[in-house]
Amino acid sequence: MSFIADSADVSERAQLGEGTKVWHLAQIREDAVLGTNCIVGRGAYVGTGVRIGENTKIQNYALVYEPAQLGRGVFIGPAVVLTNDTYPRSISPDGTLKSAHDWTPVGVTVGDGASIGARAVCVAPVRIGRWATVAAGAVVTRDVPDFALVAGVPARRIGWVGEAGQPLSDDGGGRFSCPATGRTYVEENGVLRAVGAGTGDTTAGQTSHTEGGREA
Repeated sequence: MSFIADSADVSERAQLGEGTKVWHLAQIREDAVLGTNCIVGRGAYVGTGVRIGENTKIQNYALVYEPAQLGRGVFIGPAVVLTNDTYPRSISPDGTLKSAHDWTPVGVTVGDGASIGARAVCVAPVRIGRWATVAAGAVVTRDVPDFALVAGVPARRIGWVGEAGQPLSDDGGGRFSCPATGRTYVEENGVLRAVGAGTGDTTAGQTSHTEGGREA
């Protein structure tokens, strides 16, 4: 059973998974689909048709605009913005007010286990890879590889992180290790993979779509 705070605005056409909680003043629009055990914090916004995987946390006042796709176990920090308009304008060249039919929304895709820090902005269309971390306040304008740690304006890769979220230690020769878990990773041609990751491992493969690419 899901929980919806009395002051939240959740469309009757939205789908909430078992155990999902929507807190005060949050808004979830029509046809949005949230998996099990998600948390949507105070004042957060989830746009029409957005897809969000299980165990995902969307913190206070984050804005997730359609057609964003979030994988499993994603962390969206406070006041994060996932945009959806590459060339925003209020009016057309002739001065008339634009309507919802005068532009084509483009979305941000976030891979399983990825984290986006407080007040970061992801400018669509971009993909945030699996287990990647976007530092607080960063502005992401290009795709972020799996396991990448990016920071700055515009965001650039400054290191690698593991599933535990901690920066990986550089062991030399293209090999890295996680100080928290001891897991080993190998970098080849700008791509990081976990040693021993198979087709069934959540650290390999493509993104699944179901509070708190190019290198960026």
